[in-house]
Amino acid sequence: MATTAEIRAQLTEPGGPFEVVTEVVDGVEMKVYKDRFRSLREVAAMASAHGDKTFIVHGDRRISFADFVAQANSVSAALAGRFGVAPGDRVAVLSANNPEWCLAFWGTVDIGAVLVGLNGWWKTDEILYGLTDSGAKVLVADARRYERIADAVAGGAAPALEAVFLVDADPERFGGGPLLHRFDELTASPATGLPSTPVDEGDPAVIFYTSGTTGRPKGAISTHRSMVANLQNTVFNTVLGSLTDAGDPLASAATNAGVLGGVDGGVDGGPQGGGAPSEPAALFTSPLFHVSGCHSTLVVGFMAGLKLVMPEGRFDPETALRLIQDERITIWATVPTMVWRVCEHPARHDFDTSTVTSVAFGGSPSADELQRKVRETFPNVRSTSNAYGLTETSSVATVISGADALAKPTSVGPPMPVVDVRVVDAQGHDAGPGETGEVLIKGPIVMPGYWGKPDATAEVLRDGWLRTGDLGHLDEDGYLYITDRAKDMIIRGGENVYCVEIENRLVEHPKIADAAVFGIPHAELGEEVKAVVQVEPGETITPAEVRAWVAAALADFKVPAHVEIGTGKLPRNASGKLLKNVLRGTGDVPLAEIL
Repeated sequence: MATTAEIRAQLTEPGGPFEVVTEVVDGVEMKVYKDRFRSLREVAAMASAHGDKTFIVHGDRRISFADFVAQANSVSAALAGRFGVAPGDRVAVLSANNPEWCLAFWGTVDIGAVLVGLNGWWKTDEILYGLTDSGAKVLVADARRYERIADAVAGGAAPALEAVFLVDADPERFGGGPLLHRFDELTASPATGLPSTPVDEGDPAVIFYTSGTTGRPKGAISTHRSMVANLQNTVFNTVLGSLTDAGDPLASAATNAGVLGGVDGGVDGGPQGGGAPSEPAALFTSPLFHVSGCHSTLVVGFMAGLKLVMPEGRFDPETALRLIQDERITIWATVPTMVWRVCEHPARHDFDTSTVTSVAFGGSPSADELQRKVRETFPNVRSTSNAYGLTETSSVATVISGADALAKPTSVGPPMPVVDVRVVDAQGHDAGPGETGEVLIKGPIVMPGYWGKPDATAEVLRDGWLRTGDLGHLDEDGYLYITDRAKDMIIRGGENVYCVEIENRLVEHPKIADAAVFGIPHAELGEEVKAVVQVEPGETITPAEVRAWVAAALADFKVPAHVEIGTGKLPRNASGKLLKNVLRGTGDVPLAEIL
């Protein structure tokens, strides 16, 4: 039987179904797939072939591919016709996962406009910043989140907005007026097809915000090229898995849809198939405002004919288990935190989880113990996988699964076929196998830059290479291992938390003289936020006051779970940098180094 490396080479060689060639993109030479979609419009056109198959399940709502395509076309026509949305205009979405989010996405990108995914956990100031920074012309929002900004928007705080579409509320709830509309106005008029709008693969498709070391979020741009590359990387990996493990339902679905013509039978690999249910179905728990939810679940599912099952409301492990049973879920790609909660739920054995054949982790580290628990909870799982990527890489850059994941459990895998990974030392020289350095990534998945921030872009993009800020090493086989983060960042339950943003908020409090924020380990969330604050002389403050101060301005996942209060100066070195290793108790420092 051929090895994984040999099958990988056959798939990507000249004439192979995933042939890789070299092209110059925006002045940078990189690897690309020779045969590829040139825009998301082409992906959408292919999805219509799935017809009456169920695409989205959300509560009592069940929407077929045919009905979804028709509604998305109506959204496109209404945005472009009635509301004047032109190519390059920004359409923001502020909502929980629901079919309207998905319709807004496809209705926007299919006319060459740019979807701005706003974080649903954000508070008022954060949301208003995203709207004004992106210059969004249109906003689609659910009532719960629009309520946070309604008064400010009515007062002119988002001057570029020309229309707001409410998913689940009447405009009169927020005072009515010409700005506010019901979302169903966008789907009311049937459209026979998409407006005739040329879309280039280098055009921006999506802006998703990622926090940064300056404290203000930056809008990372995904182009049609980068999202299509991520799509085809995902399909490649599932086909590779079907040829090297015991089969993969997504690969089967994609092949049956005709998007992988020539794959089956064209490669000398291992067994295929595996008896999965006839309708591949994914439990959709990743937020759509994350690249894992939008790029790697919504777009992939639309193309591959997957049934996407969206739980309503906040994540609940018992609800997830019930949906797995009732909807015969085959695939679950999410963050380890959610998997932990399901695998440790006391009622987990009361539900039939036998249809699940694939569980994928991403967004935070996974543990060997979690791999074991997954196989206990889902007895027919044939493949578990872990992936590494960033908002700036349009989702996945490396992935490991199957036998590789068992052989190299702490690795996040080799690069995708059109992705190059380097590890460099402080001088920018390539590190040898096993030597730790900063991880750099190049390829069509990498963003062209941050929206409206050329200086911030120049800091992280050099000659096409993205400086990730993560530390890691490559082994002799080219598999990547992430060992630490060069950025001052916490990953809590799959959400990136930049410490400086919380520190900046803390020192705005009149009683706080200085503050340090860092992550501490947590078995389920990966990390929790801890704050150490130095109070002003003669002042007192309680942990509850500290949390309330942060919660008033920042999303709940940024609020410190642990607060330590003192009057002594925080340790800093001669350049003024906080010595967080000392605060964590993981390092020592000479007294002369503390100011």
